[in-house]
Amino acid sequence: MKNDPNNITDQSHWETYWSNYQFDKIPRKVVFGKFIPKLCRGKSFIEIGGFPGVFAAYFYKHGIKEVTVLDFYMNMGIVRKFEAVNHLPENTIRCINTDFFKFSSEKKYDVVFSSGFIEHFQDTRDVIARHVDLLSEDGQLFMLIPNFLGLNGKMQKWFDKENLEAHNLKSMEIGYLHKIMGLFDLHDVSVDYIGKPMLWLEPKPENKPFRKMVKMLSYASKLFPVKGKFLSPYIAIYARK
Repeated sequence: MKNDPNNITDQSHWETYWSNYQFDKIPRKVVFGKFIPKLCRGKSFIEIGGFPGVFAAYFYKHGIKEVTVLDFYMNMGIVRKFEAVNHLPENTIRCINTDFFKFSSEKKYDVVFSSGFIEHFQDTRDVIARHVDLLSEDGQLFMLIPNFLGLNGKMQKWFDKENLEAHNLKSMEIGYLHKIMGLFDLHDVSVDYIGKPMLWLEPKPENKPFRKMVKMLSYASKLFPVKGKFLSPYIAIYARK
């Protein structure tokens, strides 16, 4: 993976990331909640880069009983523990441990989802095309991308430049994403900023002295609920086949 010029991160990056990450409960709310009624009409779901299965579990709780995560970093013990903590039947979350760029499948999915994935690669069009290839005949595509072109990006630059450099900032440009999505035979395409203002730092030990301050700034930013490049924390891409 290190030698592939398309990849901005490698296996060791994610091993370190997940060693510091903390998770336990399925979220009650998600930033893309307005899309849930449409997405949950599907019967099968796959998340690309989905370890440890938080969103897969969320969609399972909302009615999609066949949920799968695909990731080139996978710790099955953590996935099964996550199921147990959230009172899910064991093996609810199907796991595919592989490199997405070497993955091929005859099976297609009603919902193809990723969150915080496509911006870790140089060739944004290729990554999105591989998502589209997994759509069933009436499948829906949803991708969530962090917005580091505004205030949150400034936070990353000041306090965690290493994390900022693990992202392809070009993939966060609305116009660029619109252009890419226009290359596919998809319907109801939307590319837009989403979410109330929010700032964060990754839970790495070296960020601990700054995280409380950034959290307070995040609360303050919510006083200005203006959607757009500077304050919106995410970009949401939706389309259906």
